[in-house]
Amino acid sequence: MNEKYQKIIDAAIKVFAKKGFFHAKVADVAKQADVADGTIYLYFKNKDDLLISIFENSMDNFLSQAKKTIDTKESIKDKLKAFLTLHLTLLEKNQKLATVLQLELRSSHKFMTEYKAEKFFQYLRLIEELIIEGQQQGLFKPNLNPHIVTRAIFGAVDELALEWVLMKKKSFVLEEAAEQLFQMLFEGIRL
Repeated sequence: MNEKYQKIIDAAIKVFAKKGFFHAKVADVAKQADVADGTIYLYFKNKDDLLISIFENSMDNFLSQAKKTIDTKESIKDKLKAFLTLHLTLLEKNQKLATVLQLELRSSHKFMTEYKAEKFFQYLRLIEELIIEGQQQGLFKPNLNPHIVTRAIFGAVDELALEWVLMKKKSFVLEEAAEQLFQMLFEGIRL
């Protein structure tokens, strides 16, 4: 990835988090990135494309880190815990990105209706593979549908992240939330 592309992505995250996707202008992003307005269009078709690129870029980074982290763990229990912890702690480390991913993506009609979220499906497949692996090892209940469990896990993680982003005064840290979520999920699906 080229340096200017990343500079624009980083600027867009700041601008979208501060002004909101709907109210932000491409010119605001260009100013934050310290590039000419037209430079943005060398890399992105429009503001929606820029938002989708933020999502894809962050998902690429997360998936890469998640796979590396999971590969270092021996047990399925440790793999699942590491996945949940990584997801939530990465958001906590970058609150502006968390705001864009949790709030601003939802305000893009194009993203919600037209985007074919292959990166998101890769994320879901990673969770589903962990559930299937746990079932094959005889650790998780065999009668559970891995697809449903995967969606339930994503829904829980997403809701915790959304609640955390919306809280004016943070009443919990996401690492603590990841630990408690892991305990509930693991106890619910194990044999």
